[in-house]
Amino acid sequence: MRAQFRGVLTLALMVAVCALLYVLLYGQISDHSIGYFQKLQLAPRGGHLCETNCPCKNTTGDVFTAGSGSAHKETPMLRLQKKDFKQYPIWASEDVYVRDKQKRQMTCPQSLRNSQNTGFKQAFIPDIQMYLHGELLNVSEWNRLAYFNNPFGFMDYTNYTEIKAVVDLIPKPREPLLLPRGNPGCIRCAVVATGGILNGSRMGKEIDAHDYVFRMNGAVTNGYEEDVGNRTSVYVHTAHSITQSLLIFKKYGYNSAPHDKGIKYVLIPEGLRDFQWLKGLLGRTTVSDGPYRNRRPWMQYSGEFDENRFYVLHPDFLRYARNRFMWSQALKGSYWAICRPTNGAFTLFLALHTCDVVDAYGFITEDHSKYPNYYAERHSKTRVIFYANHDYNLEIKTWKKLHDTKIIRLYQRQESPERKTGKPTEP
Repeated sequence: MRAQFRGVLTLALMVAVCALLYVLLYGQISDHSIGYFQKLQLAPRGGHLCETNCPCKNTTGDVFTAGSGSAHKETPMLRLQKKDFKQYPIWASEDVYVRDKQKRQMTCPQSLRNSQNTGFKQAFIPDIQMYLHGELLNVSEWNRLAYFNNPFGFMDYTNYTEIKAVVDLIPKPREPLLLPRGNPGCIRCAVVATGGILNGSRMGKEIDAHDYVFRMNGAVTNGYEEDVGNRTSVYVHTAHSITQSLLIFKKYGYNSAPHDKGIKYVLIPEGLRDFQWLKGLLGRTTVSDGPYRNRRPWMQYSGEFDENRFYVLHPDFLRYARNRFMWSQALKGSYWAICRPTNGAFTLFLALHTCDVVDAYGFITEDHSKYPNYYAERHSKTRVIFYANHDYNLEIKTWKKLHDTKIIRLYQRQESPERKTGKPTEP
């Protein structure tokens, strides 16, 4: 009996030692990480996103921090992997976001922020944190964002130290993306996508008459000024779009990203390759890893690249835009991990949070089949391809709804029997 007891005791000690060695050698688990994971329960399938009574919600709206009562140093949690989920996992912290402490002073009486539309008022968060920078990432934030796939978080990323080193290079914005011009302090913006609806529209002068003009992707203007204008104040892109647009739109005369004087660049960090791009861009070094290896990213921008005019969208802002305005049923399917709003959609929501008046041009509409895929297609007409990573039908409905509720003015083509030119419909 004693021998049996000694054997069991020895076995128990061996198991305990092995467990301790595993944690010391391989573990990335902290008390905070274990407790945080236990508190983040999946919401019922098909249910509403949890906005209130979330067990992990920080009622101050500030960045999550480690519990002050913890006796252990917080460490990055074990990574979650997209392959382990058959559809989008809805966590209790799904609708919890970092807020910006520097609130914008409102002076424009016509601002879209003054909309009385109930649905918009409930969904819109005016002080959402829009930009990611070095002061906003620590282990606690990493652990919070590790539950969301890119570009909405850091799921599947394995190296906190590597990402943290890159984010530390991103400067905190010195000023808002845009400043008011004229009286009474209103910011009027045109957001110009690449849709073929602008082909022959003659909207160029109207677009350029705005205070600021947003563009994205293959924003070719040379030779197309009559339809799309020639000014660019803000260019929104990913590492993929700024490089691939040079190839896709080369035949239309596109040979570089816009580089107007004083232009501001905004990057959507859609994946690990974007952080590899940022490391080279902000560190002024050639990219050392990934698909852009040996490239010099700053060469893709204006000759005198100024990091103080460069912004990186925060994962919370991207998730908020998707959750509150662009929630797709495709997230319930097997392709959930690649489903996200288009670059144009993120650009439009960026404008909604930085402008008072937003006019959208070149975005997809119900009658998109009437027009070529791109406005630059003068001698051909390729059809719009609905790729699996974007819900184009949802975007059609969303832009129309924002237009009908007078949040934005969406350019929708009306053909005249006398002249085949486009005129914007009134809201």
